[in-house]
Amino acid sequence: MILPVYAYGQPVLKRKAQEIDKDFGGLEDLIEDMWETMYHASGVGLAAPQIGLSIRMFLVDTIQAMDEGDEDKGIKKVFINAEMIEEQGDFWAYEEGCLSIPNIKADVERKKSIKIKYFDEHFNEFIEEYDGINARVIQHEYDHIEGKLFTEKLKPLKKKMINRKLEQIKKGKVKADYRLRFVS
Repeated sequence: MILPVYAYGQPVLKRKAQEIDKDFGGLEDLIEDMWETMYHASGVGLAAPQIGLSIRMFLVDTIQAMDEGDEDKGIKKVFINAEMIEEQGDFWAYEEGCLSIPNIKADVERKKSIKIKYFDEHFNEFIEEYDGINARVIQHEYDHIEGKLFTEKLKPLKKKMINRKLEQIKKGKVKADYRLRFVS
């Protein structure tokens, strides 16, 4: 089932999400709905707060973002109760967007590689390292479960330039090719 994406201004997007355990009700269906929602909105990642649930879960599919022939370098995974262990390397800028902030893209500086601990959908625990686009998408989605948005990482001038657009989104004055839920 395709779920509405919570738009900029929704309080759940600014809240640090709570851990869940393997007995979390309807987890399998929720994950399936999140994949369907993400693909419908042409996303490469989706965090539970973006569908209104303040839980520490996100999913990532960077395979679709890889250049032709490099698809095997991408990942498709569910991250539950993720904990960032380390972010390292040089900062690098890359244009990011967000399903909760439609029609706004901006260069965001992030560290090139990460080490993260998480559980998959079967509650198997992993500690893994990622770099490049995989690391970036994970960092972006991880920020969501920490109650942070990519716009908070922008340089002051860029923040000022997009402020009016953000206010329009908050008021529900934005168009997207997917269903959005606004502050009521």
